[in-house]
Amino acid sequence: MAVARLRTGRTVLLPIVFLAICLLPLANATPWLLLLLVVPAALAAWVYRAGVDVGDAGITVRSLAGARTVPWAELAGIRVGKRSDLWLVTTAGTQVRLPVLRARDLPRLAQLSGGRIPAP
Repeated sequence: MAVARLRTGRTVLLPIVFLAICLLPLANATPWLLLLLVVPAALAAWVYRAGVDVGDAGITVRSLAGARTVPWAELAGIRVGKRSDLWLVTTAGTQVRLPVLRARDLPRLAQLSGGRIPAP
């Protein structure tokens, strides 16, 4: 099975570009305000980086700062949070948030897991 990459849609970059354009006049006022352009750059980096990879080895959760792989043998289940966000629950009792997935994505995640995650 090939690795399936679940990411945020790239159309989310449009408001980020709009934010950067709106910040340009303010950032040109003084050299210190150029640091404001770090905000849209960090948001764009998060859109490109954050996501979930589902493959034979397990589920890899990617964030802006790093990545963590949970092998299938260590996966105890999936918890749905109050705001319909998804969390991986490991056999050690730890939880890992799936950054771009919501409860509506559970059927797709179950299909990509090859039956390791039951379909809701």
